[in-house]
Amino acid sequence: MFSRRHRFTALAVLGLCTAIGAPLVAQSPDEVPAGPLTLEQVLTLAEKRSESIAIARAAVQRAEGEQTRARSGLYPQLSASASYDRALASEFEGLFDSTDFGGAEEDGSFEDLPFGRENTWRVSFALSQNLYTGGRQAAQNRIAEAGREAASLGVSTSRGQLLFDVTQAYYDAALSDRLVQIAEATREQADATLRQTQAGFDAGTQPEFELVRARVTRDTQTPLVIRQRANREVALFRLKQLLDLPQDFDLQLADALGDERLSPPATFAASVAPFEKSLPVTDPAALTAAARADIAIPDRTVVNEAAATLRLREASLKLAEAQKKPQIALNSTYSRIAYPSNFFPAFDRSNWSVGAALNIPVLTGGRQRGDEQVARAELEQARLQLRQTQELAALDSRSAWAELIAARAAWEASAGTVQQAARAHEIADVRYRAGVSTQLELSDARLLLQQAEANRAQAARDLQVARARMALLPDLPIGASSTPRLQVPPQQVPPAPQPSPGLPGGSNAAIQTGGFQTGGFQAGIR
Repeated sequence: MFSRRHRFTALAVLGLCTAIGAPLVAQSPDEVPAGPLTLEQVLTLAEKRSESIAIARAAVQRAEGEQTRARSGLYPQLSASASYDRALASEFEGLFDSTDFGGAEEDGSFEDLPFGRENTWRVSFALSQNLYTGGRQAAQNRIAEAGREAASLGVSTSRGQLLFDVTQAYYDAALSDRLVQIAEATREQADATLRQTQAGFDAGTQPEFELVRARVTRDTQTPLVIRQRANREVALFRLKQLLDLPQDFDLQLADALGDERLSPPATFAASVAPFEKSLPVTDPAALTAAARADIAIPDRTVVNEAAATLRLREASLKLAEAQKKPQIALNSTYSRIAYPSNFFPAFDRSNWSVGAALNIPVLTGGRQRGDEQVARAELEQARLQLRQTQELAALDSRSAWAELIAARAAWEASAGTVQQAARAHEIADVRYRAGVSTQLELSDARLLLQQAEANRAQAARDLQVARARMALLPDLPIGASSTPRLQVPPQQVPPAPQPSPGLPGGSNAAIQTGGFQTGGFQAGIR
């Protein structure tokens, strides 16, 4: 039987476990749809759970508060106050106790005077209204309005950047998964060749050199599979981080980049369709001409943000200039006062005053001149930044257009490569099984097939990301592109051994090592 101390310890441990487990339950992704997720589902989930968008919306609320505070100067300001004073000792104590005042004390004419009273109650109301501010109030309103506009545009920019980042991470994960499949299929082909060569060696029809070469080819594919699986995990970790999901969550994607038509994502289809319809399909010269053609520059949010900042700086200069002008305000104070002999008051006296206040800065020691100089410098800086932003936005828009054209051209160029490489590998395998070719020819055909499949998947990923960038371009910051965030150096693999010139069907052609780069990964092909 447990003692009281043991029971207390058990309860404490149970409470600690409950406290630790509570955050884990709160972080469970209950709103994640079941099954493989499409890009549309991932984007919706990311927008709901994004901290960056929440921060941007909080900035809008702050700007709205600043706007309300700035407008308050237009309206009257009324405040109320109440006070109670208890006199413990007074210099007027006993002053009216003598009879030298012609019997005034007997008549009670001094008993209501405030001098030396023990209890004093005051209730006051103060009213003020700005009559003339020299332009200060109008400038403050314009500053708050420009800040509110810039904060609203910041929400659009944060949303556009988030959707683009999630789209890149989604297709990077899909590409890495496809590369894992390619690497595993290549290893299976090499393993099948090894088994066939081993059978031929056991039967005495294949030399030991061919067996060693087949084993080396198979073994060199294993590190590739491991590397591609690691790349897939990194890509999934990045996507889970953007979705605010636990790192151990089993995230599955529906898009495998294997669609031969490769239609634009449904989320961006309406926005990117007008651009793609104007692109020629197969003519490289026409694609080059389209890249050089003038396109309609979309209205960029970053340019509007820079324009809002310029208006804010203009209003700041007006406010600085207004500080040297006079300011007139109307003031009024009304008070009710009581001097009761006991504690409870009877407000039988009052004060009421009305006046006006004029404030004129006469000598500021150079502060006014310094404020205006700073405001003019910030205004000139904002003008230059707006001009620079407009130029960079035009360049960025043309860059996105050129990137879409290049991605579309690469996708079209890789259309039949995979089928041709697969056919070549099939023929090489038949020739090798028939004994009319060497393993080198089969390895070369396998390498070409692997590279063609990887290039096809890479082109699909690049095209989808370029479409997303073009669709989100109005809200994207300048410079958002599919630049990889993580570079993994390619593995250096020694070339396959060359066949002996005396072997039948011998060739001195070396196996070339190709390379392909994903959106965030660099992998070598052997």
